[in-house]
Amino acid sequence: MSQKQGFFSHETLEKNVGWLIIATIIVVSIAGLVQIVPLFFQHSTTEPDPGITPYSPLRLMGRDIYIREGCVGCHSQQVRTLQAETERYGHFSTAGESVYDHPFLWGSKRTGPDLARVGGRYSDDWQRIHLRNPRDVVPESVMPSYPWLEKTQLPTNDIQARMHALKRLGVPYKDEEIARAPEELAGKTEEDALVAYLQGLGLNRRNVRVDSAAAPAPAKE
Repeated sequence: MSQKQGFFSHETLEKNVGWLIIATIIVVSIAGLVQIVPLFFQHSTTEPDPGITPYSPLRLMGRDIYIREGCVGCHSQQVRTLQAETERYGHFSTAGESVYDHPFLWGSKRTGPDLARVGGRYSDDWQRIHLRNPRDVVPESVMPSYPWLEKTQLPTNDIQARMHALKRLGVPYKDEEIARAPEELAGKTEEDALVAYLQGLGLNRRNVRVDSAAAPAPAKE
């Protein structure tokens, strides 16, 4: 004679799709919290890497233009821990590089190359020409041109509001930095801002050597 199963049994989940879904959501949620919550308390994910500082007003505006123009849709900013990537781009990306990024721009698509280490690889003039007409320096490029950036003046009326918002999110801007931000943008164009943003990407890692002990070993065949 079979024994009667209670409500809190595996049989209940097998015969009731609704309870199975609820139980699955609960288990997955708990597992996710166990993985995610500790990250908010680890120094490697909450403290900036050496050389990482809050964006200057000009670079901050350049970053917003980068987002506005959809650059993140074709360029990632995340060097993976694969040998092929570190040999091409440099040291793999770490969480400490993005602590002041709201939102982060790691991306997942590479119609164009990864830009996490592009700072200083080319001159300012090269970057300007590339933005105005990419095919002047890279004939096979499919990147659109952005000639209007050269003549569009940066607004100075909302930079302080942007910095105050980031300060509330934890970016350590000082009041005096916010106060003089409009002066730093005076007379600058959107092209100036975007070039400044690009030229600062990855400079903190420029002299970091990829240690074979730190990078994962290639998989054996």
